[in-house]
Amino acid sequence: MRVKFIFTFLLVVLVLSSCAQPATEVVGPTALPTDTPIPTATVIPTLSTPLAILVLPTTLDQVTSDLYQKTMYDLTQQSGYRFQVRNALTPEDLTDSTLKVVVALPPDPGIATLAATAPNVQFLAVDIPNLTAGGNVSVLAPNNAVEIPAFLAGYVSAMLVEEYHIGMLIPKDDPNAQLALQAFANGKTYYCGLCNTFYVTPITYPTYVEIPSDEIPARYGGYANVLINDRDVDALYIYPSLANQEFLSYVGTTGVLLIGTTLAGGTRPGGWVMTIQPDTIKAIQLAWPNLIAGQGGQTVQSPIGLVDVDPGILTPGRERLVRETLDALLAGRILPVGP
Repeated sequence: MRVKFIFTFLLVVLVLSSCAQPATEVVGPTALPTDTPIPTATVIPTLSTPLAILVLPTTLDQVTSDLYQKTMYDLTQQSGYRFQVRNALTPEDLTDSTLKVVVALPPDPGIATLAATAPNVQFLAVDIPNLTAGGNVSVLAPNNAVEIPAFLAGYVSAMLVEEYHIGMLIPKDDPNAQLALQAFANGKTYYCGLCNTFYVTPITYPTYVEIPSDEIPARYGGYANVLINDRDVDALYIYPSLANQEFLSYVGTTGVLLIGTTLAGGTRPGGWVMTIQPDTIKAIQLAWPNLIAGQGGQTVQSPIGLVDVDPGILTPGRERLVRETLDALLAGRILPVGP
């Protein structure tokens, strides 16, 4: 009886002890949230890494020089290349077996001769005259089309001034200028359709004045005054061949808005809305894949771009519309002139 009691007591204690112990749960490591980004792998250049050289003139302004250098730096980093800048190119530079690409701006460092001695190097000449694409030489040709800048100028001018009082100055007896005038008018129509106005005037806008080819530039201001004072033009597009620093500076004092393809002398005149010009940076980016693939002899057209935009005149929202229209023009979805 005593043994039975002891056995029963031990059994009860054992059961109670097992009930008192909590269940064991195996918990794995918990990842803590963090804002620290995982570093990306960086290729460390070595002497065997392919090399690209950018040749820039010493006379280039610092802002433009920095832009070209940053463009080349970004492209070479993405492609696993080394990058160097030169102010000139010598035959000794071409003896580096890792050299694969040379991008050169004017003046011509002698690309035609140098390229012949380095067939394994791809050369891109940026706006260097009298060079023909072929072999291992690619040429970034200036975009001389007049229709797209004129169309865009008409579009923006109509957007910015009341009653669509816009005008254009063109050289007389120039077929390309006549084509640009047609594109300018089409740009206005594209923006406003019928362009109904509140006031009835005997002047049809856009209006224009032709400047004779034998006229001296110092007298261009008088032709501009006909548009500004006599025809009440509030936004003016000056055909590229007529633009010079003195003329643009004068028109900038009259209070009209100005759109052009170049800032003559690099100085922004009063009322300057924007510059419509070839985008050489974009062209270099487009040419780069062919260069590193060893595909030379290309003629690369610079797409049209917008620079020198004054946000106080062309607000960011309107600029977005203008850039969308430019993209459509470049893609061929809008024709600046009829077929």
